[in-house]
Amino acid sequence: MGALFDIYVKSYCLDREDDADFFDLIADLYDSPEVQGQKQYRQHSSINRLDHVRSVAYVSYRAAKKHGLDVRATARGAILHDLTYYDWHDPARWHRPHGFKHPGFALKNAQDLNKDITPKEENIIIRHMWPLTPIPPRYREAWIVSIADKYCASREMLIAESAHFRRAFTVKKKSLEK
Repeated sequence: MGALFDIYVKSYCLDREDDADFFDLIADLYDSPEVQGQKQYRQHSSINRLDHVRSVAYVSYRAAKKHGLDVRATARGAILHDLTYYDWHDPARWHRPHGFKHPGFALKNAQDLNKDITPKEENIIIRHMWPLTPIPPRYREAWIVSIADKYCASREMLIAESAHFRRAFTVKKKSLEK
């Protein structure tokens, strides 16, 4: 299915030792109770939010690395891009419309978690829903995360809805886990 698909699948079987360069950039955030707590929330279909943000962060990291961009800001902004403490599937009205509002919630939570957040990381978080939200990303790294978010979300939906795609994902994942 291609190199990007391979990178996406690898994001589901990362190893702290083998992928130390990636984890060194995000470990303080990724290991926090706030980010680890994201696994309790369903994101897209059966994929939890922690798996989603890790996939987006890894795919984004690899793209930023390939293009000589700021891999640290890219990975850190991506791991925080959906840092919200509610299930967006819940019909509660206070967070509706979720797609428009959650970047602001995520940015506030990211700032509370990380007092040293950079302007680039902030832009990654607040602009990741473009074009749904009207102001486009400012930095190339934010563009990468915005695109990677949509790519990963679409793969998550395909895993849920397509037996063929689910099988391809499972076969590739098993081959990478060996």
